[in-house]
Amino acid sequence: MSKAIGVEMKKPVLVIEDLTVSFDGFKAVSDLNFYVDANEVHVVIGPNGAGKTTVLDLICGKTKATAGKIQFKGQELTKLKEYEIVRAGVGRKFQNPSIYENLTVYENLEMSFPRGRNVWGSLFFKRSHDVDDRIHEVADSIFLTDFLDTQSELLSHGQKQWLEIGMLLMQDPELLMLDEPVAGMSVSEREKTAVLLRQISTGRSVLVIEHDMEFVKSIADKVTVLHQGKILAAGKMDDVQHDPKVIEVYLGH
Repeated sequence: MSKAIGVEMKKPVLVIEDLTVSFDGFKAVSDLNFYVDANEVHVVIGPNGAGKTTVLDLICGKTKATAGKIQFKGQELTKLKEYEIVRAGVGRKFQNPSIYENLTVYENLEMSFPRGRNVWGSLFFKRSHDVDDRIHEVADSIFLTDFLDTQSELLSHGQKQWLEIGMLLMQDPELLMLDEPVAGMSVSEREKTAVLLRQISTGRSVLVIEHDMEFVKSIADKVTVLHQGKILAAGKMDDVQHDPKVIEVYLGH
């Protein structure tokens, strides 16, 4: 079929096809086909044990696939080490904040600047204007400008989550993956996080695992529902939440 003149087909930045991973014979993810577009906030939902976190583990290299492919911007990820996947432009935030609590917000962000993340970079790292500018830019986007000199252990739970997102943003990933980013947050923190994710999806793709349906509605361009390691439904949130299969397996409970 010929393309319409002047219309360019959009290629997804993340392509997952026939992805399978087995643990002692149990298929946690089975023949999964999954695509994420550029500048898209794509949310994965589903019941506990559906394989959601396993998919993120597979993408970032924490878990190795039994079969199938994972391609990011045309580069195959399944053969790469975790640090190589990070360098390819993929950033991952886990469920619990992983920050340096004995350091200030500024120092946490500074340590995440790419030049400081290897042996030689650490030895010769200097706090130059471009580093300082980037720290202030990121701090502003994560609502922590007024807390740059605050020791990180004194932050609220929500602020710690924002700081870890900021630490990833310092590396400027093209795909940012977040596992339940608003778990344990107050209502106002959840609302701010929705604003943050919409902002940072300009220029990058964001893949989110989440259970809070109101939050999902406020951020998602597309929603994929996983069940027993397979896709149950996918599409706009309005369509997914009215799908009888999704209601029976997940939303109805």
